[in-house]
Amino acid sequence: MRDIRRKEKAITDKKELKQILQQAQYITIAMCMNNHPYLVTLSHGYDPEEEVLFFHCASEGKKIDYLSSNDVVWGQAIIDHGYAQGSCDHLYATTQFKGRVSFILDLEEKRKALINMVQKLDENPQAIIDTQLQEKSIAKVTIGRIDIEFMIGKKQKTVNISL
Repeated sequence: MRDIRRKEKAITDKKELKQILQQAQYITIAMCMNNHPYLVTLSHGYDPEEEVLFFHCASEGKKIDYLSSNDVVWGQAIIDHGYAQGSCDHLYATTQFKGRVSFILDLEEKRKALINMVQKLDENPQAIIDTQLQEKSIAKVTIGRIDIEFMIGKKQKTVNISL
């Protein structure tokens, strides 16, 4: 893999890369089938110990077709701190990752992944867990698991004025 060109923007602390994956509202993953790319933005959960991302999706459709053909994805999580007015700078932190997608079939693993996602996304996760995560509903949902093989990141945290 090629290194980041702008070394001063590189994130070298793995803990910081993982924090971005945990805090980002969405991830975007790129996939490819028969030399045709496809890009999708997903809500997600993240397990920092296992370095695994989770997402839920329909059991059929374009995403499933692509991932069934080629399980390798490249993805990104970004925390956008916005454009810095008058400076021509945009402040951000991002983690890019390469990984392989598999689909979870075990009901207990699905439940754990769904709990992970709900705890990240919902203000009252316990209510969702108690009322919606029943065996019948868990069995119906498709859960993707991205095992991260490589991570890199960069950030622009201060305004740089250049002439």
